[in-house]
Amino acid sequence: MTLSSSGDAQVKNADAPWDSFDPIAYVRHNYRFLQAEDEEILHIIRGHFGAHFRKQGVGPVYGIDVGAGANLYPALSMLPWCDEITLFEHSFANVEYLERQTDGYDENWDPFWNALCEHEAYGSLYLDPRDRFRKVVKVEQGNIFGLERFGGRWSVGTMFFVAESMTTSRQEFDLGVRRFMCALAPGAPFAAAFMEHSKGYHAGEEFFPACDVGEPEVRASLAPFARDFEVQRLKSAAGVRDGYSGMILAYGWRGNTDAGIPAG
Repeated sequence: MTLSSSGDAQVKNADAPWDSFDPIAYVRHNYRFLQAEDEEILHIIRGHFGAHFRKQGVGPVYGIDVGAGANLYPALSMLPWCDEITLFEHSFANVEYLERQTDGYDENWDPFWNALCEHEAYGSLYLDPRDRFRKVVKVEQGNIFGLERFGGRWSVGTMFFVAESMTTSRQEFDLGVRRFMCALAPGAPFAAAFMEHSKGYHAGEEFFPACDVGEPEVRASLAPFARDFEVQRLKSAAGVRDGYSGMILAYGWRGNTDAGIPAG
């Protein structure tokens, strides 16, 4: 089904043609080069994750990138610290793309890794990122709304351009954020990025829905689950595509209690 960006009809996540998502076209448009907004995000999250894991003791670290899509840089941001990273993705087309990348990811991702390595916490490790990516990354197909079955399994997590980019429903947006946060263990660091006031987007020939959210909505969705977290609008101008007003990055730690968190 081809979705229209016009009209007032609500488009739920289940209505979107996810298996027709074109990862090659998406990467070509969004990640062929390192754009200013993504570079700003990398600058922030490398400091957040680097500072956290420099203070941690030994022990297995399990990471998850929820709704990984055709974007590798959230996984790269967790790469030095994790014994295992799960790329959790719903679209079969994106799953196939991710599985191909695990054997040796494409050169367009090198500038993203290089930007991370400008921070000493990454640059001092001298690891071969492709070799480590091959060893620790696995791809799992699944729906974000089904994450509750895992409980707080993961010790670090990312969710980039997912909860607001899969539905026009505010209820489903909030549920997506809830599922992501509740998949993390108490105290786990996280980073989540959102397109501000997105009107929807193309990936190849298909049009995909978006939920119109800004900083207040992002903050409200995270507040029951997070502690010591920041929500900030990027300074970089909206330059990736038409139909959004900027990017929002949220980062912090999973709270240590589920008290007051609504069920469902």
